[in-house]
Amino acid sequence: MDSDSGKSKKKNKPKQNNGSVNFRWIATISITSFLLSILMSYTSSQALSHVGNIIAFLILFAFIAIGIVFDIIGVAATVSPEKKFHSMAARKVHGAKQAIWIVRNAEKVGSFCNDVVGDISGIISGATSAVIITHLTNDGTDLRSVVLSLVITGCVSSLTIGGKAIGKTLGISRSEDIVFLVGRLLAFFSWKK
Repeated sequence: MDSDSGKSKKKNKPKQNNGSVNFRWIATISITSFLLSILMSYTSSQALSHVGNIIAFLILFAFIAIGIVFDIIGVAATVSPEKKFHSMAARKVHGAKQAIWIVRNAEKVGSFCNDVVGDISGIISGATSAVIITHLTNDGTDLRSVVLSLVITGCVSSLTIGGKAIGKTLGISRSEDIVFLVGRLLAFFSWKK
């Protein structure tokens, strides 16, 4: 009986990383992070310099939403099982092969979605809120300016953290649906290409 329980423990044991570091992936993700942060920062600063306060807030919410959506995708990719997508791929369902690719590359997909896009969105939303605060207060240092700064910063933080908390729950509970949706989007864009 002990030998049977030992065998079942070995079967259920997850695969572990052999400890090797993929320097090529690290270099790729670092360069991608650098380029994406420049692009997003430039886009944000250019957009904010030519718009009013309402559009500036919409841009801010868009960056927060991007971070939350990519966080959901990253979580879903890391927890989604692969089995369902194999039967879909056998039936030639559009997007199933891409969903399998996402699950098999969950570490890279999660790193890109959560660490690259998610973190950059957080940084840019912080910078965007600082620009909005400057526009609204005209560099004032009175009590109203301080309170407004604190309120906007608190709102951005709570929206980001609360949104990501909800997103993680959604990403775990609906992982297969989310991965399949992303797989279909990838299949659509690769077909258009």
